[in-house]
Amino acid sequence: MANGTGRPLIGVSTYLEAGTRWGVWELEAVLLPAGYPRLVQRAGALAVMLPPDAPEHAASAVARLDGLVIAGGPDVEPARYGAERDPRTGPPARERDAWELALIEAALGAGVPLLGICRGMQLLNVALGGSLVQHLPGHAEAPGVFGRHAVKPVPGTRYAALVPEETSVPTFHHQAVERLGAGLVASAYAEDGTVEAVELPSAGGRWVLGVQWHPEMGQDLRVMRGLVTAAG
Repeated sequence: MANGTGRPLIGVSTYLEAGTRWGVWELEAVLLPAGYPRLVQRAGALAVMLPPDAPEHAASAVARLDGLVIAGGPDVEPARYGAERDPRTGPPARERDAWELALIEAALGAGVPLLGICRGMQLLNVALGGSLVQHLPGHAEAPGVFGRHAVKPVPGTRYAALVPEETSVPTFHHQAVERLGAGLVASAYAEDGTVEAVELPSAGGRWVLGVQWHPEMGQDLRVMRGLVTAAG
């Protein structure tokens, strides 16, 4: 393992936010909701934060990891998938888009196990040439409040092997997969037909999964344990 400790080292991408306040300070900050590293730790691995950096450093960063999580966050810039911006799409996070796309490309190229969460799943789809629905009603509660809805696995997929039954998951998103990226298959759906998980088939030898919900806001460790097992 990259860390030499017996516990896989899982990198998690982060936010980059201006004007963040804590204590007496108001500064630009690299942020990651605590649920992400806690989920990694509860699943039996070590967590390390990956702040936005120059894309050319992504391969070097990924080479030091046993697994990679692309975290949730702001909307992907529509230009990344050849679309005009819908008025309901949030402001771009270009530095983060560029860094995380480079991380995904590096992980796919090196065969490093990869989990995309919410935005991370959407960015994985975009990285492989897919597109997004820019506004999807009914999958987010009030701002800052996670909702729940049912997700049903597709039999025979990697996700279904991890979570074979229909489950209720924590959710907060207003965008979703539209056209699947090259090689990706849908491995779970919401009741309204929204794609809720995507993956590269296991026959390709790579562990690549994206989920539209937020496992870091729940108690179910099975998705993250799947990543940690693959990383080990």
